[in-house]
Amino acid sequence: MIPDFLVTHSGGFHADELLSSVILTRLFPKARIIRSRAPEWITPGKDRIIYDVGGAYDPAAGIFDHHQRGAPLREDGQPFSSFGLIWKHYGRDYLAASGLPEAHVETLHGSFDASFVLPVDLTDNGALSPSGPLAGLTLPALLETLKPVFDDADPAADDRAFHAALAIARSFVEARIAQSAAKLRAEAVVHQAIEATGQGRVLELPRGMPFRPAIVKAGADHLLFVVHPREKDWCVTGIRRAEDGFELRADLPAAWAGLTNGALEAACGIEGASFCHNGRFIAAARTREAALAMAELAVEEALSIGQ
Repeated sequence: MIPDFLVTHSGGFHADELLSSVILTRLFPKARIIRSRAPEWITPGKDRIIYDVGGAYDPAAGIFDHHQRGAPLREDGQPFSSFGLIWKHYGRDYLAASGLPEAHVETLHGSFDASFVLPVDLTDNGALSPSGPLAGLTLPALLETLKPVFDDADPAADDRAFHAALAIARSFVEARIAQSAAKLRAEAVVHQAIEATGQGRVLELPRGMPFRPAIVKAGADHLLFVVHPREKDWCVTGIRRAEDGFELRADLPAAWAGLTNGALEAACGIEGASFCHNGRFIAAARTREAALAMAELAVEEALSIGQ
């Protein structure tokens, strides 16, 4: 079915129907968004998809609400919002329409659901309540700041704000999908480099790219540093122990911390060494040979002190 209308509720908006609209408008660009609670619009019909309104969940009839009694739950019992329901039924088509290789669709559908869609679902249903200084900087909170102010008397204010917010929501979804797709592409490159490295401690890559997920997936626990070219120099970087936090498998030598150019060359004895961050997680060199030499020297020191 190719709908003529995408129907969601009028009035104030939330992240779930905005993000649902991102998915649906990509798949059905000629369909018109209708924001209404009028019975003639929120009743299922062959010409429409209804979401976040209507009091029913019936994919065959094209209605995806989650506010009613007996609302659908995920297999693990967690609640859906309209975004989760739309992603469940249309997410794979969205990824395919975005040009993602068929072999990556299922993997990215699941990872995006877990990391992006589920938090929106839980927040919308009150099952997750972000707290602390960053609570107001979550995506649902930021999207809601785009609502019109309470005393805006313009009857078109809500719809105008919705469409402005939709463009912003779209940019976040598309960027997240693009980044996730890039990580999958990078995984193949990193895996090849791991095989070429064997039991060496330094992984050389042809360019900067996400590398930690592929290293973890490959079980390459022996790797300590990554070297790759940048626009005008070469980079030596550590590998984080965990997805969260900043602890590395091995730090760069303490004697290099905060040094540049001649001072760093004198400290490490490598011509072409140009920079080491004071935090000892990244360094730079003017040539590939210098970068590799720095990485090997850092490996020797890390092993000698038992890192």
